[in-house]
Amino acid sequence: MKKIILAGVVICAFLATSLVAGDAFAKEYKIGFVDMAKVFDTYKKTKDSEKALAEKAKAKEGQRKSMLDELRKLKDEQALLSAKAKVQKQVVMEEKARKLQEFDRTTQEELMKERNDLLGGILKDIEGVIAVYSKAEGYDVILNSRTLLYGNAVLDVTEEIMKRVNR
Repeated sequence: MKKIILAGVVICAFLATSLVAGDAFAKEYKIGFVDMAKVFDTYKKTKDSEKALAEKAKAKEGQRKSMLDELRKLKDEQALLSAKAKVQKQVVMEEKARKLQEFDRTTQEELMKERNDLLGGILKDIEGVIAVYSKAEGYDVILNSRTLLYGNAVLDVTEEIMKRVNR
């Protein structure tokens, strides 16, 4: 996302320079902008990826619940034991609790990495569609709407990009 913003700033600086330079850059530019967040949110692949991640998270939550149930069962059993057996059971419970914490940490890391990988791929797909559209329609510059302070609605190509990305 930082790359997109940086690219937008560089392009805006370029455009401002070309406007000031006057005759040296007399060519008219075809410019458009896209609401990347809107395209991202309406992209079918985004929705499918979110659904798949939610299913994985639900499966992991089931595993976590069984580990937690086992830990609770051990605690209930511990109450009925002698002092010496309670100490031994406490060691087992601490190990199970440590494994549960490790499971939580690794699960969170795995899901976050997978999410980031999916999002990166989705953004590349969208950027590819924008590049093809720009070339086909003769655009010199397509900006991310987040880098704009103002953009005339005539220049907004978001709807066309959304149609093309969901083909």
